[in-house]
Amino acid sequence: MRTVLIGLMFLFAAACSGPTDPAIDPDTGENIYASGDKWLCLPDRDDACTGDWSATVIAADGSATLEPFTPNPNAPFDCFYVYPTVSTDLSGNSDWDVDIQENGVAQIQFARFGAVCRLFAPVYRQVTLTALASDATSFKMDRDIPMADADVKAAWDYYLQNYNEGRGVVLLGHSQGSYRLGTLVQRHIEDQAIEDQIIGVHILGAQMPVTSGARVGGTFDHMPLCSARDEIGCVTGLVSFRATNPPPAGGRYGFAPEGQTNACVNPAAPGGGITELDALVPSRKLIGDRTASAKNSIRWSEQHPNVDTAFVRLPGLVSGECVQSGGASYFAVSVNADPDDPRTDDIGGDLVIDGELYAEWGLHLVDVSLVLGDLVEMVRLQGDAYLAQQ
Repeated sequence: MRTVLIGLMFLFAAACSGPTDPAIDPDTGENIYASGDKWLCLPDRDDACTGDWSATVIAADGSATLEPFTPNPNAPFDCFYVYPTVSTDLSGNSDWDVDIQENGVAQIQFARFGAVCRLFAPVYRQVTLTALASDATSFKMDRDIPMADADVKAAWDYYLQNYNEGRGVVLLGHSQGSYRLGTLVQRHIEDQAIEDQIIGVHILGAQMPVTSGARVGGTFDHMPLCSARDEIGCVTGLVSFRATNPPPAGGRYGFAPEGQTNACVNPAAPGGGITELDALVPSRKLIGDRTASAKNSIRWSEQHPNVDTAFVRLPGLVSGECVQSGGASYFAVSVNADPDDPRTDDIGGDLVIDGELYAEWGLHLVDVSLVLGDLVEMVRLQGDAYLAQQ
C-alpha cells in the first residue's frame, strides 16, 4: 500500500483545526488565485522572481569572476514552485499577506530557474514556524494541513485553466512545499491526463519512501525516481547531511518504514556516485540581515570577503553523493576544504540555536542551495528532452 507522504513527517502530523477554509474569494466567488497578489511569481510582471540573479564565481585561489544571469522571457515550458516553511505569523497557519520571508525564499530557491522556464509560485496558507515551535511546548497550536493542501490545489487548478495552454511543467518544492506537492501529485496528477505534461518533479528536504531496491512504489504509484538528468516524468528528492555528521538514529530525516528506503537522487548524477556540486549560495546582498546566518556571513576569500551579486559559486568546494548507512538513506555532503588557500573553507547551513547544533536537521536549510546549479541544468535537460518528444 502506498505510504501517505504527509504522515511520515511528525512536524505535520498534528490534528488539524476546524473546517478547512476554501481558497475562494468571498466577494466574487471565484478562485482566489485569480488575484495577482496571491502569487509570489508570475510571468511578465515585476515581482519576487524579477531581478539580477547573477553570481560571483570564487575560485580556489580566491579570485572572483562575474557570471551574469540571463532570464529567458520566451521559455518554452513552465516551473511551478511551492516554498518551504518560512512564515512567522503568530497563528497555526499563515495569512495571505506576503512578507519578506516568502519573497526571500523564492529568490533564493526559485528565481534562477527563470533562465530555463516560466515561473509560477503561489502564496498559500502554510503551517507556520510558530506552530512548529509550539510542538516543543505544553501548548501545541492547532494547524490546518488540509487547508494548505487545498490552497496549492486551487493554485494548480487556476494555473492549468488560465496559464498552462498545454505546456510541459516542472514541479519544484522544498520541505513543507515538497509535502504539499507530494499530496498534489498523489491525488490529482498521477493517473490523470495532466501527468503526460509533467516534465519532472523535484521535491527536496522531505521524506519520500520508495520500495527498497526499486525506483517506484511507496510515495508514488508509478512515477519513478530519476536515473538520468534528461529523463522526463520522474522524481528527484534528497535530505542533505554533512558526510561527517550522518542522520542520528531515530531522527526525522533519512529513515523509512520497513521494506522501504528514503529516496535520494543527486541532481548532478542521478545514476549515483560522488560528484562535485554546483552550489549557488545566497550572498549577504540577497539575504540581508534577516537571518541568523547573515549575522555571521561567510568571508568568501581573502581578496573578496564580500560580493556584489545575489549568489556565489564556489567551484570544487562541495561534493555530494547518495549513501545508505545506519539504516538511513541521505545525501552526504563533503566540503573539500583547503586551509592553505585563500577561499572560504565552509558553506554554512547547519541549524544552530543558542549555540546548540540540531543534528537531526542536517543541512536542511541549504538543501536547495547545495544543488541549485545542478537542478537548474537538470530541468533544462529534461525540458529539452520533453520538447523533443512533442
